[in-house]
Amino acid sequence: MRPTIYDVAERAGVSIATVSKVLNNTGNISDRTKKKVIKVMQELGYHPNSLAAALTGKKTFTIGVLVPDIANPFFAEVSRALENYARETGYAIILCSTDYQLEREQYYLDLLMKKQVDGIIIATEPKDLNAFQTLQSRDIPFLMFSIDHLALSSHVVTTDDIRGGYLAGRYLLDKGHRRLAIIAELNRPSGRLRLEGFRRALSDHGIELDQRFIIDSISKIEDAKIASQKILHLPERPTAVFATTDLIAVVFMNEARKTNVSVPEDISVIGFDNTIHAEIADPGLTTIAQPIDELARYAIYKLLESIENPQIPSHRIMLTPSLIERESVKDLNGHC
Repeated sequence: MRPTIYDVAERAGVSIATVSKVLNNTGNISDRTKKKVIKVMQELGYHPNSLAAALTGKKTFTIGVLVPDIANPFFAEVSRALENYARETGYAIILCSTDYQLEREQYYLDLLMKKQVDGIIIATEPKDLNAFQTLQSRDIPFLMFSIDHLALSSHVVTTDDIRGGYLAGRYLLDKGHRRLAIIAELNRPSGRLRLEGFRRALSDHGIELDQRFIIDSISKIEDAKIASQKILHLPERPTAVFATTDLIAVVFMNEARKTNVSVPEDISVIGFDNTIHAEIADPGLTTIAQPIDELARYAIYKLLESIENPQIPSHRIMLTPSLIERESVKDLNGHC
């Protein structure tokens, strides 16, 4: 059995109140007694119960992180970066993946509140606003990550998705492509904004994006396969495809290979995120890079600001993406 505060008090020959004062560094306790209690705690391997600490108004030094799909390499890399920065500040994270399901979202938000986390980083598109407004009513600090919602007042840390989509469109146009398609996560604001930026780039060149070439897909392997096949089986295929996540882009490249369509010789592909998938893809995936490390650092530090000072005004931090050129886009300039 795990040792309790009662075991520590009995072994040290002091009251439970004295042990509590040592734990919380309160009260008038002699150095001799304090050292004795600490030594007993070390001998017994006693660790204070975080929930009990929370019930007394103390911090638990835990942060909840809600992501839509941990299998998505972007959210996997984000989670790792968040954990690294949290550890540097003495915090641990509790990671929850909703798999885009409302029931899981509600369950995990309830769980995190029961665990008395000090704050929550939310990277999911809110499906039940009441659940998130409960966080506000309970004064639980939270931060929206890569998601913004007008009904929720909190810090927001995100990438300029419109600019990212624009960069992708402009790059493909500069490479001579005019018949373009996009596979976008239209269920997420980020996907819709990337589509908007992509459209703007084409519009600036007098090109209207064909509605048949706008394919909706969740950033999951099976959904991306279906979306890829829709494009690959079009009577007249586009010369290039913009996928609004690297995962969708890599799935598309794999599906193309299965149907003997060569990338980039027969069709070019550009992704978004610059995850490890983009580096190890064959050919290497040209992509729009999100500054993952910076996003995670800002997210942790802004959330900690809210934990320390709940009255601090909310800020919206938008970072600029950049284009990483690899080998998945063919230059059509000068070609027939």
